[in-house]
Amino acid sequence: MHTILMTISVSIIALLGGAHLLLTFAGPKLRPRDEEVQRLMEHSSPIITKQTTMWKAWMGFNASHGIGALLFGSVYGYLAIVHSELLFASKALLIIGLLTLLGYLVLAVRYWFINPLVGITVSVACYVISIGVAWA
Repeated sequence: MHTILMTISVSIIALLGGAHLLLTFAGPKLRPRDEEVQRLMEHSSPIITKQTTMWKAWMGFNASHGIGALLFGSVYGYLAIVHSELLFASKALLIIGLLTLLGYLVLAVRYWFINPLVGITVSVACYVISIGVAWA
């Protein structure tokens, strides 16, 4: 049961990451509603460098965010399915995973919207319960 709960937990994150990556490059979902905002982003550089624009940075941040969630879900999913004993015996891996999920949860509460918040909340719950079941 703990393996199933962990797999559900990390699959949610991988799906959210994959959807985010897809929406970054396909369709208008992650573009500003006001086209002028995008135009301004395309012609404005961040203070740190003039080698990019705010629009390119926006696209890069969104893409890397999606890739990171996909990577997390893939690695932890693989561990849960193929090396379950290793994953659940490693306090370090479990803590790193939990801190990652809690980080996503804080970001969702502070900066995102309801859909990722619900998904991440369910993911955290499944993750924590999976550890409780494994260690019971």
